[in-house]
Amino acid sequence: MRPSVLDPLFAPVSSLPGIGPKISKLVSTLVTSHPDREATIADLLFHLPQNVIDRRHKPGIAYSENGDIVTLDVMIDQHMPGPRHGKAPYRILASDDTGSIAFVFFHPHRDWLEKMFPEGERRIVSGKVDWFNERPQMVHPDYVLKPEEAAAMPPVEPIYPLTAGVASKTLQKAIKSAAERVPKLPEWLDDAYLRQTQWPDFADAIKAIHHPQEQSDISPEGPYVQRLAYDELLASQLALALVRANMRQLGGIARKPEGRLQKAVIAALPFQLTESQKTAIAEINGDLAEPVRMLRLLQGDVGSGKTVVALAALAQVIECGAQGAIMAPTEILARQHFASMAPLCEKAGIRIALLTGKDSQKQRRLTQEKLDAGEIDLAVGTHALFQGTVTFKDLGLVVVDEQHRFGVHQRLALSAKGKGVDVLVMTATPIPRTLVLTCFGDMDVSRLTDKPAGRKPIKTVSASLDRLDEIMDRVGAAVREGQKVYWVCPLVEESEKIDLAAVEDRHRVLEQILRQHVSLVHGRMSADEKDAAMSAFKGGETRVLVATTVIEVGVDVPDATIMVIEHAERFGLAQLHQLRGRVGRGDRPSSCVLLFKGPLGETAQARLNIMRETNDGFLIAEEDLRLRGGGEILGTRQSGTPGFRIAQVEHHADLLETARDDARLILGTDPELQGKRGDALRCLLYLFGRDEAIRLLRAG
Repeated sequence: MRPSVLDPLFAPVSSLPGIGPKISKLVSTLVTSHPDREATIADLLFHLPQNVIDRRHKPGIAYSENGDIVTLDVMIDQHMPGPRHGKAPYRILASDDTGSIAFVFFHPHRDWLEKMFPEGERRIVSGKVDWFNERPQMVHPDYVLKPEEAAAMPPVEPIYPLTAGVASKTLQKAIKSAAERVPKLPEWLDDAYLRQTQWPDFADAIKAIHHPQEQSDISPEGPYVQRLAYDELLASQLALALVRANMRQLGGIARKPEGRLQKAVIAALPFQLTESQKTAIAEINGDLAEPVRMLRLLQGDVGSGKTVVALAALAQVIECGAQGAIMAPTEILARQHFASMAPLCEKAGIRIALLTGKDSQKQRRLTQEKLDAGEIDLAVGTHALFQGTVTFKDLGLVVVDEQHRFGVHQRLALSAKGKGVDVLVMTATPIPRTLVLTCFGDMDVSRLTDKPAGRKPIKTVSASLDRLDEIMDRVGAAVREGQKVYWVCPLVEESEKIDLAAVEDRHRVLEQILRQHVSLVHGRMSADEKDAAMSAFKGGETRVLVATTVIEVGVDVPDATIMVIEHAERFGLAQLHQLRGRVGRGDRPSSCVLLFKGPLGETAQARLNIMRETNDGFLIAEEDLRLRGGGEILGTRQSGTPGFRIAQVEHHADLLETARDDARLILGTDPELQGKRGDALRCLLYLFGRDEAIRLLRAG
């Protein structure tokens, strides 16, 4: 169903000259987020340059400054090979009217050098000049050309992110060939908006970015990148709006119970609801009462009481005779949800069951029979379990916990498990408004902004690792007073072995100093080992838990009062905030110690300052976005905005708002994309990989 005009852009990269099977595999890993499929020409073209080298600077040898990239027109004077078996480099002396220079090569191929630099002939040479002992030299020049070939060197050269095994020139050549294949596409942007922005069309923007004339041609704020970023954002917003329209079209079930079960759950709570919890529950009740499917995001900072809101929502649906499900990202979290909800469910008369990967086949079969018979009202488990074969008699509401990457596909698949299934997605990572629009634009949003009564603010301090012994002494004193302590070690991605050694080493040292057993949790342990360590810490058999960031999300030990984060400078703000939120969950004063290794860079310093100044997760999220872009906030690790190759929220937030409004306007006037712009907009959705929305159109 893809428009045929796009065919040249969906050809595989192996159709380009110079890209064989091996290079194709490496390039595919570099330019797509799906290394198991071969990249297309479009994937390659959306791999934008990160910098440019200007080779138009021709000052002459004597006037070339240290560190400058220059292009020189020189006469080759003399070859000076080093000794055959020594480590001395091979030097070639050359000169122009202003002075002389040495071209330096390590591990040289002499025949090749004599052919490239024949003595007594002119050559055009480009590269970086270094002054050494007051003499200029150029180590391994980038270009060496005969005067008549000088035009083959790009005056301004785009520099691309690379991967091991792919040479810069191979990638440049492939992208140059790819850019020549871009067809003239129908214009999907509104004429008036194009005139207002004075942007080029899609094909011209792509070509200009890959053949830059100035640094500004590849700038995120420049017209070429802006145009492509807007196209990508419009495709995303259009897809989200189509999903939402489809959800609404599928129709929901109006659930208007008396609220007896919800009241029973709230009455069983050992505390009063906060104002924002009351508001969120009212908003959800309103959604459930409509004959339209609910799709709502519940955002709440660590410890703001999202689980209670979710259970109140589930109670409404269960009172109407339907079933509910809670999906957690890990087994630890699923167990925790079950443990915190079971006593409330018991008091309200809700039948709750836990499904885990550890269940025997017999247990699983028994639970499944009860679900099919409607004898279980609420099932709690991991995402993996519910995405698999679990079925329900009448599923009414699914609560998805802490899954940033639980995308459009999964939301649709889940909703297919029942008739008119409502969906509530919860996250404890406060997400800035712009990122909510990009990733959850098809959802309504409720925010929990208050902390439950009695929660104390967490005192945060930072200290240099030079004071490690002092911090350990203080931890020892706190443990003797009966306090519980988390000690988090970072993961340095280069080497899992080093990481493991670091966390195990810290564990051993703390056991020696404290003279007692200390729990240890890291990613290489089995689920059983992790559970046992967590249970010992939670039950008080151990008072200190040494861990990697596996404890970042959701682990609940109310009497833990101290969080020590080692090498805090290596963590993002959102992650630091999540870790800090593991303490301060009871009524005792709590503290967080950020241990850093100096000297700190500007961004790391800013991060630690923000952590000391505020406990407000929403404020921290906005600062995180400003400091490092959207990827870190949603835990996707790559730089830039999750799910986007060109658009970057920190540079293109204003375009996002416009794209959302434009998408709504388009679907308001042409819901089936059949009008004048419809064909062009379908091209846009395919081009940016949002074609699942077109399948929805066809289904509709």
